[in-house]
Amino acid sequence: MGVRELISKPPRCCRRSPHGILWSVRDSMFAFALLGVHSRLFRSDNLMPEFEYSRWDGSQEFTPQSADKLFDEFSKHMLDYGEHMLDYLDDWQEEHPDLVEMLLKRGLVEKDSDGKFQITPRGMRRVENRALEELFNVTRKDKLGNHDTEFRGAGQTVHEESKPYEFGESLSNLNMHETLKNALYRDGMRSPIHIEEDDLVVYDTEYQTACATVVLVDMSGSMARYGKYGGAKKVAMALQSLVSGRYRGDFMQIVGFYSYATPMTERELLYSAPKQVSIFDPRVHLRINLDNPPQFVPEHFTNIQAGLQFARRILSRQPAQNKQIITITDGEPTAHLEGRDLLLVYPPSEKTARMTLTEVKRCANEGIHMSSFALIEDYFYLGLVNFVERMAQVSGGVSAYCNAQDLGNMVIDSFIGGRRRRSTMG
Repeated sequence: MGVRELISKPPRCCRRSPHGILWSVRDSMFAFALLGVHSRLFRSDNLMPEFEYSRWDGSQEFTPQSADKLFDEFSKHMLDYGEHMLDYLDDWQEEHPDLVEMLLKRGLVEKDSDGKFQITPRGMRRVENRALEELFNVTRKDKLGNHDTEFRGAGQTVHEESKPYEFGESLSNLNMHETLKNALYRDGMRSPIHIEEDDLVVYDTEYQTACATVVLVDMSGSMARYGKYGGAKKVAMALQSLVSGRYRGDFMQIVGFYSYATPMTERELLYSAPKQVSIFDPRVHLRINLDNPPQFVPEHFTNIQAGLQFARRILSRQPAQNKQIITITDGEPTAHLEGRDLLLVYPPSEKTARMTLTEVKRCANEGIHMSSFALIEDYFYLGLVNFVERMAQVSGGVSAYCNAQDLGNMVIDSFIGGRRRRSTMG
């Protein structure tokens, strides 16, 4: 199968995706990148994207990308489109088995017991690490480490200053240079050197605390636009990489919220996509009994309250002193719970806002630090900005608005700096 045929035939994931994914120039560029075909994209006078090719003379050697680069390009599209991208692998196994064999040998993908492709744990780690590398400015390494506080005590070394050893302190922070110097001065430079307790010097340290974090990711229908959900997923996966690599004593859970709320594993997060918009009425007011729900329930609404309730219950079971909830959303709440009833309301109602803010207050009363980020992409949505500011006022936490490209560093800064004290309860 030639390259022209490859890009003219949409892969199965694009043909049957419930999210209306279309075969586009972007996807064509992706196919070219995977196959190692060199092309140059430029813009003509009418601003339409075009390709320019060099003539094949038989001397150019075809060199496909490495398995890692191939997987990196593939995973970028998974961030936007979710598990539907795995259908590409079925196509490639039939038409370009060498590409799939590269990924299998590298241990980045595998087949499950049903013969379906899935991302391996090694592949998951690579996606998370790449997300962190791309989002976090490596020149700010001084901000990495455990969660520093102003309290002095046991913890990772964070100061160059030293102090005399006190009984009970860990000798893992021993300043060997200063300790030996004290012993030599006291003993008059004699050999062998005898070290006594008064000679010991340790590096000064700051108190460091474990932190339990729940990241709430909006999965409502509008998150499918402008790369917002892909950006939010990338941030969440970067945080997972940060926790597993730098904050190993921390706890983190990702929770997706839509009409309901559900926890997600690392693989479920990578495979996930926003909920498809299923009703288009200009005004909606539905009451659904959760004990006896109908066969069809629209899932594309925004239930921040349910996400916060879920997060609060998760954090109540964690022993960490520092607890925080990071919320990423692109819309005001359009769903809330009243007892065992789920209410779906559009346009957003003040009652839904009040019910959500009541849950925000409950979280704050339990000592949970709240950070809320509003994704503004297509227009300045004043209602959403006002709502996240109300969340910050009620909780005493943080609110900000940004686009998907700026989200990463803002969320990571909030995560690292959140709740720098010994106890979360005032």
